[in-house]
Amino acid sequence: MTGGDSGEYDISIASAKNVMADLDKDKYNVYLIIVKQGKWTFKSDNIAIEVDKTDFSLDLGNGKIHFDAAFIIIHGTPGENGLLQGYFDMMGIAYTGCSALVSTTTFDKAVCNEVVRSFQIVDVAKNITLFKKNIRSLPSVKDTIGYPVFVKPSQGGSSLATFKVNNDAELANAVAEACKVDSKVLVEQFIKGRELTCGVFNGMAFPVTEIKPDRDFFDYQAKYEGLSKEITPAHIDETLRQRVQAIAKDIYLRLGCRGVCRVDFIYNEDNDRLFFLEINTVPGQSPQSIVPQQVRAMNKTTQWLYNAVLEECF
Repeated sequence: MTGGDSGEYDISIASAKNVMADLDKDKYNVYLIIVKQGKWTFKSDNIAIEVDKTDFSLDLGNGKIHFDAAFIIIHGTPGENGLLQGYFDMMGIAYTGCSALVSTTTFDKAVCNEVVRSFQIVDVAKNITLFKKNIRSLPSVKDTIGYPVFVKPSQGGSSLATFKVNNDAELANAVAEACKVDSKVLVEQFIKGRELTCGVFNGMAFPVTEIKPDRDFFDYQAKYEGLSKEITPAHIDETLRQRVQAIAKDIYLRLGCRGVCRVDFIYNEDNDRLFFLEINTVPGQSPQSIVPQQVRAMNKTTQWLYNAVLEECF
């Protein structure tokens, strides 16, 4: 399952094609199902046939195909926020990745921050949550958090509609743009430091990657247009590496995650403080994406990863 209804549609398609190429065709019959605006369509060559959502089946003219499992590679809605997972739960069909509840919790940054903060195992930046329906006057960010801050949709990915804001004059425009993506907006304290990220699968922490964006921060262009350096494994000391991996694994387990996820942090060297940034429950899987980099750094292949993820369903 790929595509979706967010600005991450093209990225999802690219990820899914790589996953599909690596799945064991001797064990699985694999079908590419593209989700877009409520339609689920099987596409192959010049064929485009809609899936029957009443029983999650496909009719190619020789009788119905009923699927045993869904490999979800949709960044954003409806594959990362629990909607698709809820459908499969009701249908009694296995699927890869986190449950509907975990997906819903982790996709909403404001909610996830509060849950992870309650674990008391890692720092979480100060933040304010704004609601589009109730925004009459903006809060005094200067007094409550202090500039600079990041403004971002609470439910969104790939750093779309995410802005670094330095003063009151920039705040209103950034909030308005973020509200175009989600009705809930997060205004979050800027933490100066190194961006570190760690994949986790089935309780196993992957090598740590350091992200060095060529831009002011790791925005959409830095992520997908080559405007960043991603160093895997990160050039950090062994103590910090173990700390990042242990906390990433702990967050994964405490949240009840499943499948492969990626946990992002900011490390402030001046105060030796590690801040939780977010968790991606459907991380990118293109060849240049971070999780595939980390898998290769373990001397493993993405074929190993994707087949192991799918085997969790059975």
